[in-house]
Amino acid sequence: MREIVEGVWDALTGSTPGPFELTGTEAVLPGPYRVAAAATASIAAATLAAGEMLRVRGIEPGVVTADTRHAAAAFHSEQLLRVDGVGAEPVWAPLSANYKAADGWVRLHCNYPRHEAAVCWGLGVPGALGAVAKAVAGRSAREVEHAVVSAGGAAAELRSPEDWAAHPQGEAVAALPLVSLEPVADAPKRTLFYSDRPLGGIRVLELTHVLAGPVAGRVLAAHGADVLHVGAAHLPRVEALVRDTNQGKRSAFVALDTEGGRARLKKLISRADVLVQSFRPGALERIGFGTEELASLRPGLVIADLSAYGWEGPWARRRGFDSLVQMSNGMAFSPDGPSPLPVQALDHATGWLTAAAVLTALHRQVTDGGTWRARLSLAGTGRWLDSLGRKDPAAVDVEYGDLMEEADSGYGRLTRVRMAGGLPGAEPYWEFGTREPGVDKPTWTP
Repeated sequence: MREIVEGVWDALTGSTPGPFELTGTEAVLPGPYRVAAAATASIAAATLAAGEMLRVRGIEPGVVTADTRHAAAAFHSEQLLRVDGVGAEPVWAPLSANYKAADGWVRLHCNYPRHEAAVCWGLGVPGALGAVAKAVAGRSAREVEHAVVSAGGAAAELRSPEDWAAHPQGEAVAALPLVSLEPVADAPKRTLFYSDRPLGGIRVLELTHVLAGPVAGRVLAAHGADVLHVGAAHLPRVEALVRDTNQGKRSAFVALDTEGGRARLKKLISRADVLVQSFRPGALERIGFGTEELASLRPGLVIADLSAYGWEGPWARRRGFDSLVQMSNGMAFSPDGPSPLPVQALDHATGWLTAAAVLTALHRQVTDGGTWRARLSLAGTGRWLDSLGRKDPAAVDVEYGDLMEEADSGYGRLTRVRMAGGLPGAEPYWEFGTREPGVDKPTWTP
């Protein structure tokens, strides 16, 4: 696995990483893909990047560590979370499922009311499982995908890896790097205020929804950043995921569909150090927050853009989620029907890699100056995972009890997965548990 970490670090920095140690076996997760290796490598990369931020503060980071069992726990932390001893409710809505079509399979994502409505509108059926299944069964998978996506919904046909490689979007993703990290405007070098944590004094504005973006913000919070997650009161949420991914963050509501809300966002950006956002490509630009505008509002800002299918190609603006990307790119393909990854690995890995990219960009901002932009995608992460090769699909029984910790939260007493990645110079941790959405004011703390 060392070569995987070194490859990620080279993609981020073009250099050799500092000292690190990896422990454990890949058999902690089932299936043929090297998910545990990818999890361990992405966690190691983010922790190494945090170590470099310590180093510029004059603190020796020590030998970074990452363990496969802890990585596996972190990559399905939403399933392991307990609130007052009770496990999380199912994260999938009743109509979110894989459906048998006339010539294959298609997955429909209906976790949000507008996506369920698009399925019903596109297929011309009421919102009942039987009706949707019957409508899908009478059509080709591609026809269903097209109808739902055209109606503004989220769907994906189960393609083979070969079909994806030949698809225009598959070709576009293949031409993109795992992480695009580049300066987009001039800015003076950053001056860091004293802190004994990698991101002490760094303000992170998070405009994200499930799951990769919130994971990135959670990692940054664990390394000392002041993370403010901004959502909207009227938008639906998957509460089970919010409880898990908003550890250590403040939470506020801002209505970006109003002039007052956009003015508030401008004020927040003008005092932020990092913006992590997972709007579809072009969405923020349409309301006045394109890259040039962001660089003007806050010279020296680090911008992290996350997308489902990448930032080039015919699907660049397509709605997508981990489960859908796995269907599209062939990772869930088997002759007998969908066979997804054992965890939402594309989401989690993209989140950790985004945190690594943000930390790397902040380091470059300290040493070189500039306004920086990082771009990552679930499809790009999937291509990277596929490139790691295969393993024996068998898995060992794993216990995670010793990796859990308790914390108070706005929802009750949490039993959660402890932050992964060892950094002797400043071990990562969350200062507080998950806060209820919208309880904080949309302002920066002094």
